[in-house]
Amino acid sequence: QVQLVESGGGLVQAGGSLRLSCAASGRTFSSYAMGWFRQAPGKEREFVAAISWSGGSTYYADSVKGRFTISRDNAKNTVYLQMNSLKPEDTAVYYCAAAEVVGGEYDYWGQGTQVTVSS
Repeated sequence: QVQLVESGGGLVQAGGSLRLSCAASGRTFSSYAMGWFRQAPGKEREFVAAISWSGGSTYYADSVKGRFTISRDNAKNTVYLQMNSLKPEDTAVYYCAAAEVVGGEYDYWGQGTQVTVSS
């Protein structure tokens, strides 16, 4: 079992930056691939970024490539999403999730954190 708690969301102006954190409980955190997803009002949840268990491989949605960076610290049981050059269209609830393999089914989800980007 893995429990996930996101933090770091908030209100920021366009062009600004935020760093989201996702703290995981459970001693097997380092064995999970981790992902970030987001859901805007009236839209379906979409993939944002993912990272392998070792941190050696990362994947991004085209819409955030070059602006967002996913990373993890297995010693701290935490995964991060550094978001730069934010745009109003990045406004959404952001969720972290854990999967046994990158690209596999995400079995565990956090409760989400709101990110609002004003123009």
